[in-house]
Amino acid sequence: MPNHEKVKVGIIGSQFEADIQAASLKILPEEAELVAVASPTAGHPEALAAKYGIPNCYHDYREMLKQRDIEMVSITAPNYLHASMTIDIARAGKHVVCEKPLCMTLEEADEMIDVCRQQGVLLMYAEELLFTPKYVKAKQIVDEGGLGKVYLVKQSERHFGPHSPWFWDAERSGGGALMDLGCHGIAFCHWFLGRPRIKSVLCQMGTYVQGDKTRAEDNSVCILEFEGGAVGQVENSWARRGGMDDCIEVYGEGGVIYADLHMGNALPTYSEYGFGYAVEKAPDTKGWTYPVFDEHWNYGMPQEMRHFARCVRGKEECLVTGEDGRVVQEALYAAYQSAGSGRRVELPFRPAGVKRPIDLWWNPLPNL
Repeated sequence: MPNHEKVKVGIIGSQFEADIQAASLKILPEEAELVAVASPTAGHPEALAAKYGIPNCYHDYREMLKQRDIEMVSITAPNYLHASMTIDIARAGKHVVCEKPLCMTLEEADEMIDVCRQQGVLLMYAEELLFTPKYVKAKQIVDEGGLGKVYLVKQSERHFGPHSPWFWDAERSGGGALMDLGCHGIAFCHWFLGRPRIKSVLCQMGTYVQGDKTRAEDNSVCILEFEGGAVGQVENSWARRGGMDDCIEVYGEGGVIYADLHMGNALPTYSEYGFGYAVEKAPDTKGWTYPVFDEHWNYGMPQEMRHFARCVRGKEECLVTGEDGRVVQEALYAAYQSAGSGRRVELPFRPAGVKRPIDLWWNPLPNL
């Protein structure tokens, strides 16, 4: 295929994250073209197709994989489906974009990586914080020596519940706020510090507010110790009222950086009624909130999808891969084990027979 042609993309899923990806591909259309969407729910893929002018709809993603012109498929389905879908996509000879978290278990992560390698396709891990303009600029400052030696990186994401209702069900999601949001912070700290080895994880979590909706944790604090001495602190919540909080702090021996994805890009808003699509995903748009203009761009979503398309064409080397997703998966394992046992967990940490990371919180392994 000529190198100048747009990469043809299919999306599995039709709700919150699929909508974001479809919109992002419209913002930067020069590298990729969304040509198909698949979702088993009647009416859902048709609605997304109508909204974004997508020419092909499927109710079985396996039928979509038969569409010969599709080169890259993005998975926005529930977490428990990521591994089987990745393997099917790879065996169809198409490159894979997998939304976070990569999967449910380390065994799945290893199989996904191996199958994609054997099939000669890319496994690209969709972690948008590595493309977020404010965070990219912060890393540039640090990499140029602006703070000297960095000793602490903090990332937090907190709001009043997941954007997709299936995440309340730990059987399908594998965990709560840490699984949903903490995977961002773990990946961010690891990348920001230059991908040093994670030596240990210490985590505390609980279900404080959302116990009527989920057995999973709705608040967590996680501390990562990296080789070289730096520390990452990741804070996540589905229990925070008053809108979204999403920010980083970076501390070095010669300076500090603060970056907030909402303050500075927000429209401070008070509403008695709630508003917009956010009412469907989390009913906390009443009162004071801080909606963001150009939200997709500020979060790096279009830049991420453009990068993945360029990787398919061989124009760029993939910045975030299945191997990065596996690093996050192992840290999630350790975090849930730490929260369940009340002790720091050293890495590498690969217990056998774990079905979901949250199982290690509910039933921590003894003597670890």
